[in-house]
Amino acid sequence: MLQAAPGMRILLLTGYASIATAVEAIKRGAHDYLAKPADADQIARALAAHAPRQSTMAAPPADAPPPLKRLEWEHIQRILGETGGNISEAARRLGMHRRTLQRKLAKHPVRERPNPGHE
Repeated sequence: MLQAAPGMRILLLTGYASIATAVEAIKRGAHDYLAKPADADQIARALAAHAPRQSTMAAPPADAPPPLKRLEWEHIQRILGETGGNISEAARRLGMHRRTLQRKLAKHPVRERPNPGHE
């Protein structure tokens, strides 16, 4: 698995725990080894202990596509512009319920653009 995805973090959760299998798992690249039954807190701690630090993560390449949320927001804004700000019509064109669109808009309020010549 590590050859296919070198940055992958491996947590081995087993019902057949032994010192020998734990040592072998770590030698083969596992980052942690838990014996069943392990509760959610133990698993979360093990995953958090081996999570990559934010500062060590590489920045996305310059040619990386824009984030999906930004693309969605730009599409919503484009459709709202085409419908003259009509929420019901924009929601219909976007294939979502009007309330869903209103919730999305409430999360990202749009600043009023000054209307040239109408002060």
